[in-house]
Amino acid sequence: MLRLEHLFDRLGQLMARDARLDHHFALATIFEIIDVASRADLKSDLLKELERHRAQLQGYRGNPHISETALDEIVARIDHAFDGLNAVQGKAGQALTSNDWLMSIRSRIGIPGGTCEFDLPAYYAWQQHDAARRRADLGQWTATLMPLAEALKVLLGLLRDSGSPQRMHAASGNFQQRLPEGKSFHLLRLRMDGGTGLVPEISGHRLMVSVRMMRADAEGRLKPASEDTDFELTLCA
Repeated sequence: MLRLEHLFDRLGQLMARDARLDHHFALATIFEIIDVASRADLKSDLLKELERHRAQLQGYRGNPHISETALDEIVARIDHAFDGLNAVQGKAGQALTSNDWLMSIRSRIGIPGGTCEFDLPAYYAWQQHDAARRRADLGQWTATLMPLAEALKVLLGLLRDSGSPQRMHAASGNFQQRLPEGKSFHLLRLRMDGGTGLVPEISGHRLMVSVRMMRADAEGRLKPASEDTDFELTLCA
């Protein structure tokens, strides 16, 4: 889910620009999304997660501490995402695989220099269109992927909002925390001051979470840092 979110974010930024090269990489990103979303169980897993969240939220009905208006809004977003994804036939992006022109680009885009004008003259001709025409085509091709993007946005939003941030301290660059038994966490969020130049190396399992602060050397390799560091940790269930 996080990989797909990253790809959809990149796609949105590239499509909004005008340069031909940006639209080339937007098309490459579409192919990456299709590859990542090719798992047969992805769609069913997302639908099950949406249904689980909907059932959990419906259980809050009648709770005096819960705003019914806010609850209705969140449930409506889940319902819209569920209906949109459920209406998609087959895997995400499957409709694009029947487009021979797109598939000819996909088959060569991974080859170094494989999309040169003499290899794919029709693709080169498309790149000469004005930015608005290219953007409209990209929008048409990504239309079948948007229900997947919406479902991911709703699910990851709910997951990220499920945790409460806590201030933590890594003494000498190291931090460990035992996790409560019998409770499962699906996501860990860490926020820290980017001006420190430190890179958190995170590992964990169902019993413990560990964070080790690292610093890049002159060649970009990460090495342990020994200074005390404060950061914000959120465990999302």
